[in-house]
Amino acid sequence: MIKEWSGLEVDQELKLVTPPIEKLQLVKYAGASGDFNMIHTDEETAKKVGLPGIIAHGMISMGVLGDFAQKLAGHQGFVSRLQVKFTGMVQLHESLTCRAKVVKKDEEARQVDLQISAEVAPGKYATKGEATIQY
Repeated sequence: MIKEWSGLEVDQELKLVTPPIEKLQLVKYAGASGDFNMIHTDEETAKKVGLPGIIAHGMISMGVLGDFAQKLAGHQGFVSRLQVKFTGMVQLHESLTCRAKVVKKDEEARQVDLQISAEVAPGKYATKGEATIQY
């Protein structure tokens, strides 16, 4: 997944499919973040409030996108900016398809700007945003 500076070009599109979100990941995230809202871990509670079932914390999809951007940066670069908007839910057992499109490559600053997104199905976005990688 690591992309070298020289291998990134404007309009290039990159993709990564994550493993499915599992309950253990949600429980661990709840403990790490302090967000123990039961809609993230208990099926009955989630359905009681009108959800289709357990949903992942929104910040998990942001973290997945941040990890994706860092994998693109590799050891030669770092993510200097990550900005996202949460646009949909991620349900238990769904995978995320992370996409990045290079929108700008600044040779002088050795910086790449990306449009990034995480989808649960084609065109069904959970998170959209922008990232900058500095080399």
